[in-house]
Amino acid sequence: MTGSVEQGSTQTHGRTHLLHFLVRLPRPMEQVWPALATAEGLAQWFTEADVLQPRLGGVVALRGLGAGRVTAWDVDRVAEYSVEGAGRIRFHLERDGEDGSILRFTHEFRGEGDSQARWRQRFERLIEYLGRSPR
Repeated sequence: MTGSVEQGSTQTHGRTHLLHFLVRLPRPMEQVWPALATAEGLAQWFTEADVLQPRLGGVVALRGLGAGRVTAWDVDRVAEYSVEGAGRIRFHLERDGEDGSILRFTHEFRGEGDSQARWRQRFERLIEYLGRSPR
């Protein structure tokens, strides 16, 4: 199974923007989770996490974005980071057969945020990283 970045959409409600992606990943949820929920994993494809306390209410500091809190945490399924000035970044994993998973991604922000193209590039790096990782 190969990964793919399948959908990207943007909605605007007043000053709030919602960016959604559906990403098919070539690994089971348990192998994808560390890439979304650990400082080491995030650094491989997204950005350095100077601080990441892996629990609901934990502190998170994402380099280039800012600091905030972990606002949703369901181990192996949901990691959500709310960062001052960068909005809410949510990763929601689902099973896709025996060997794959689906990432439903949402970025909610006000003002200027990262573009669809920027997130697409990141997800392509995530797929590449997962393809290199040992099974």
